[in-house]
Amino acid sequence: MPPPDQLWHLMSRSLSGESSLEEYKELQLLLQNNVSLQQQYDLLERFWKRPNIENKAPENPSLNTDKDIARIVQLANTTDTIQHPELMPSGRGRKRRTFLYSAACALIIICSAAIFLWQGKSIDKEDSIAGLQVLTAPNGSRSKTILPDGSVVWLNGGSRIYYNKDFSGKLREVKLEGEAFFDVQHNVQKPFIVHTAGINIKVLGTAFNVKSYPSDTTVETTLIRGLVQVTSSNDKQSKPIFLHPNEKIIINKSIEAIAPKKSEEVTIEKTIQPISFRIFQLQPTGPKKEPIETAWVDNRLVFKGDNFEVLGSKLERWYNITIVFEDEKVKRLSFTGSFENETVQQAFSALKTAVAFNYTITDTKIYISSK
Repeated sequence: MPPPDQLWHLMSRSLSGESSLEEYKELQLLLQNNVSLQQQYDLLERFWKRPNIENKAPENPSLNTDKDIARIVQLANTTDTIQHPELMPSGRGRKRRTFLYSAACALIIICSAAIFLWQGKSIDKEDSIAGLQVLTAPNGSRSKTILPDGSVVWLNGGSRIYYNKDFSGKLREVKLEGEAFFDVQHNVQKPFIVHTAGINIKVLGTAFNVKSYPSDTTVETTLIRGLVQVTSSNDKQSKPIFLHPNEKIIINKSIEAIAPKKSEEVTIEKTIQPISFRIFQLQPTGPKKEPIETAWVDNRLVFKGDNFEVLGSKLERWYNITIVFEDEKVKRLSFTGSFENETVQQAFSALKTAVAFNYTITDTKIYISSK
């Protein structure tokens, strides 16, 4: 790992679009070999790409005044000029490029301070369990990470993946709990397999989305490009199912049946059955014409005909809240729409405008009842 000032310089140059080819390659190598650094850089990049970024500060009560931001920006400009005077452009375009570079430096300082002060609310984390890397995106967050082979994975809120640190062995294997979008590096000699809820999803080089939260009764796989092979880990005799671009497969999870014994004791046992599934063509939506299933990667929560119970689960993961339905009738209300930058209050106000119901917000709990 290079010294902090050198790393700061590489990230600032990249954010401001001033990186040379050598600097770009150096930064990408650092990000690929350090999951935590990749996640932090991704967070910085999201802030940088927002419109009017100079007027936006991280949502942190310790950094919410003009005085705080002004002092940080001043520090960034001063530090940048002193430490790297030889890097400042000259001639035509100097003023604009200097501003962009200084703004990127300021952003790094602002976000770093916010992360340091925002105790207990990290966006995602990396741990190690029995030799496996564990990457988590808590509710209310989304994260992007580069895997050891150069593949990229986005995790939706309330999701977790496990993988071998260096992908040693003949396979590149990942275990998923929740939802993830994978953009897999092509390698015919070393297939990439996602294991989730008794289902194995095998690819060579593909972009696809998998949704399999523990509370879900199905596993959904959406293919953007390439080819996907789906098999059951419970039934070795079942034939593989192949998914083609712009298709989505919905697979029923293993059924648990109650089987009474002669002694009148009751036990729970899993039935091994052929995979029960349905395949659909994707339906692009929104200004970017992206499938509903992958809109979350672009920070858009899209829902179409969801009843309130289904939508409620999505909203809990999206906003890190708890929803309490106070009657059964309200669960059956249906909604279609999308959220991107809306707050919890704005989201529920919009839902109530579309369909009548009552709600009360208390801290992170929302109580919902019929009108």
